[in-house]
Amino acid sequence: MTARRGPIAAAVVLAAALLAWWLWPSGGSKPVARSAAGPYLVQLRVDSARTGDNAVDLDITDQRGDAATPDRVSVEPAMPQMGHALPPSTATALTPGHYRATVNLPMPGQWEIAVKLSGAPGSGSATFSVQAN
Repeated sequence: MTARRGPIAAAVVLAAALLAWWLWPSGGSKPVARSAAGPYLVQLRVDSARTGDNAVDLDITDQRGDAATPDRVSVEPAMPQMGHALPPSTATALTPGHYRATVNLPMPGQWEIAVKLSGAPGSGSATFSVQAN
């Protein structure tokens, strides 16, 4: 009976280690959400939103999931509950389908970030909620 416990205990430890590795949070920024915006699908990521400058990463695809390259992409933060609306920031393409903009959030709290896109397939917009610390 004792000879069987060794391999079983090792299997349990290995399974626990694999589960912990799989569930452990990654260091990269996580998507806030994915939303349809006209002919586009937009995924927004902000790594640890805080007061001050924040990099906003956008992954933009068409409805099939292929990288899309709209002609214009802007990011506009607003805090409706406080009556704050900031000027839009133009997002620049880093690679096809991947854009980045910098936005300055002047205070902590719940921000609504509107992403507006336009290109040959059409235009669209999506709004994402982001909590800044």
